[in-house]
Amino acid sequence: MFGRKKDSTTSPDSTIKAEDVGSLDAAMNAAAGKGRPTPTRRESEAKNRRPLVHNDPKVARAEQRRRNAESRAQMNQAMVTGDDRYLPAQHKGVQRRFIRDYVDARWSLGEFFLPVAFVFVIGTFVVGNRPEFALPLILALYGLVAIAVLDSVLMARRVRKRLRQTFGEDKVQRGSIMYAVLRSFQMRPTRMPKPQVKRGEYPTA
Repeated sequence: MFGRKKDSTTSPDSTIKAEDVGSLDAAMNAAAGKGRPTPTRRESEAKNRRPLVHNDPKVARAEQRRRNAESRAQMNQAMVTGDDRYLPAQHKGVQRRFIRDYVDARWSLGEFFLPVAFVFVIGTFVVGNRPEFALPLILALYGLVAIAVLDSVLMARRVRKRLRQTFGEDKVQRGSIMYAVLRSFQMRPTRMPKPQVKRGEYPTA
């Protein structure tokens, strides 16, 4: 009993396996090599996150001016090509495009009103002191206005009918008739957006 050698008892909790020692050494070496602990996922995401608004007011204003210039350039180009994506709100949509194409496809008396009125104004300055010429010029100008208005009313009725047939009775966009009338009184070269159809090419849908 006294001669039996005591076995050295070791607690299971105090025993460190070889693979645990290796993992611990590797972690310590990695930390020593980097000089800092491995960042967490939240820290990495915060580091890669960039502010949407630049901190420098001058840079932010320059960036805003650049975006505004690009937007204006796209809109100006769309007014020439008719690209619906970049048109102003008052010209955007399939119904607005339909109205423009219908008005541009026909001859309207209203589009000649401004140049003819200019001629009448010049004529009144030339012969204004002679009533025998001035009165007929004024009456002719009023007659042209009346005929142009009548032509625009007839055109508006046809446009309303075509819109109802194409898009539905209750689907006609508000302000469509006035949009058509105002465009019919503009000279064709000055209309914006620019006409995309030739005379006689009426829209079918």
